[in-house]
Amino acid sequence: MPKKHHTTEQITEHTQSSSITTIKSNNITWINIINPDDEEIKYLQDKFAFHPLDLKDAYISKKAQRPQVSVRPDYVFLVFLFPVYNRQTREIFPAEVDFFIGKNFIITLHDNQLIGLVDFFKNCQNYEYYRDLYLSQGPIFLLYQILDRLFNNCLPMLDHIGEDNLNIEKQIFKGREREMVKEILIIKRNIVNFRTIMQSHRTIIRRLMEVDSPNLSFKNYRTHYEKLLTYTKDIWEILENHKETIDALQETNESSISFRLNDIMKTLTIISVIFLPLTLVASIFGMNITVMPFADHPQGFWIIMASMLGMSLLMLFYFKYKKWL
Repeated sequence: MPKKHHTTEQITEHTQSSSITTIKSNNITWINIINPDDEEIKYLQDKFAFHPLDLKDAYISKKAQRPQVSVRPDYVFLVFLFPVYNRQTREIFPAEVDFFIGKNFIITLHDNQLIGLVDFFKNCQNYEYYRDLYLSQGPIFLLYQILDRLFNNCLPMLDHIGEDNLNIEKQIFKGREREMVKEILIIKRNIVNFRTIMQSHRTIIRRLMEVDSPNLSFKNYRTHYEKLLTYTKDIWEILENHKETIDALQETNESSISFRLNDIMKTLTIISVIFLPLTLVASIFGMNITVMPFADHPQGFWIIMASMLGMSLLMLFYFKYKKWL
């Protein structure tokens, strides 16, 4: 277990905003900003003079950002989206994290929902071991470590989707098709959201690997970022497998529901066919006519009932012979 550094004030600088925390180690500065608003954006503008368009995109509260890479003379601005699972609504939604990477600094802006990033920052803040290990090799290596953890955190969600698919398959064959309709739609929605979030990552990382300037050169860390490319490929393939699985389960579920519905309709149709002649006979003998067969016979009622029962049994035998029952 790394030794905890109890005097964090020596390496942690709290700015005028409580949502901004700074770690300094080995001439590298990591500024972590949670839910940036006007005050935090003005702080970045005054201290770093970033491009106004990049600062505008750095507002995490403005949702529906698209992943992007902006290469400036002195820094690189990145926008990434990563999936977050809401246990209450059972929905996967995108959480944005923005990066400003310069020669001797990295700035992260997020809404504090990405556990991999939050825990990693706390470890670097509290433990000298982590600071020496991860901040000593520069901001490009530190960015790789952050992204590596964020991609790794996608895997448990993929495993959870796989377990849900397996559970749905078991429930379908237990005869709970109707209950599984909603479950299937929830999983399909999450897979679609997951795919939408992850689809641009490969392009963004490839563009990063091409950045080569006096201040920032990602080519020296090509092997590291190729590992991230492998992550994106593996995640996408798993998503494709989950998508194909849930589509197949939906077809199976719909076929099972349709079969059961057809079976019910067949049974109701047979019952209607059986009772149709009985209803006709009852209607005929219910007519107010003085001359009617068996009207004066002492056992007339039972004779008619026996005849109706015989017709019912005859039709049931016929349906059984035709294998309609």
